[in-house]
Amino acid sequence: MNNSLLNITASPHIHSHHSTRNVMLDVILALLPTTVAGVIIFGMRALLVVAVCVFTAIASEFVFNLAVKKQQTIDDLSAIVTGLLLALNLPANIPIWQAVVGSVFAIVVVKCFFGGIGKNIVNPAITARVFMLIAFGSMAKAAFPVDSVASATPLAEAAETGAISTSLWDLFIGNHGGTIGETCTLALILGGIYLLLRRVIQWHLPVAFIGTAYIFTLILVDFDFVAALSFILSGGLFIGAIYMATDYVTSPATSWGQLLFGAGCGIFAVIIRHFGQYPEGVSFAILLMNILTPYIDIWTARKPFGGKKA
Repeated sequence: MNNSLLNITASPHIHSHHSTRNVMLDVILALLPTTVAGVIIFGMRALLVVAVCVFTAIASEFVFNLAVKKQQTIDDLSAIVTGLLLALNLPANIPIWQAVVGSVFAIVVVKCFFGGIGKNIVNPAITARVFMLIAFGSMAKAAFPVDSVASATPLAEAAETGAISTSLWDLFIGNHGGTIGETCTLALILGGIYLLLRRVIQWHLPVAFIGTAYIFTLILVDFDFVAALSFILSGGLFIGAIYMATDYVTSPATSWGQLLFGAGCGIFAVIIRHFGQYPEGVSFAILLMNILTPYIDIWTARKPFGGKKA
């Protein structure tokens, strides 16, 4: 045998057309429906927040790479995705300077300081939102649809009265207060279906996240199915489960790991919603499970062919 024909190389040995740029482009396209819905619901102020967050994210990564003399990475579109996701998790009436600070924090502190895309241990947009929620009190002041009377958001109302008065239809189409991208569940589901068809995400994590949250909520509301559904359609559960918890870097690699991760997110989100200080718990839940991801990967790792049991 001619040994020169044997080439030993490191994995991966199976290649896919899913490059980082293509995946990020698919995520951007999937987020377009909820972005358009957010602008329709909250007006042009929402578009301004989106534009500021995206531009600041791109500029922050460009300047950081320039400062440390690192090869530019803005063409992989990941900075756009981070800025867009952060903007969709902010109220349309947030002060612009706070949106700038949040975008810089997401890119520079959470992403670039840890080595760039693929090396961050937590989701940049989620972490920036939690940072802003703690640091800026105005984050708690949600925007409301144009030409509507401002009132408490569904989850804030539930925190005060124990129930949500907004109809299921209004919750589904986004006719209520909240952040730019979390209100219109219909748009979020359409984008999620696109990502599933494009095989950018798998069903395991979002279904486990939303399903667990619904079952746990159902128990807490004495098996009132409509009330439980109202809680599930409120807040950032769908945008978190479909677009943020499914981040490749900060979520488990195996199907069983994703099911466990999603279930953990659902449990923690509901606990924080019903018993915590903040009416919304999705961001905190995802951030906590991001930290546990390395351990979940170990627990659910596949045994190599011919390998011994641990």
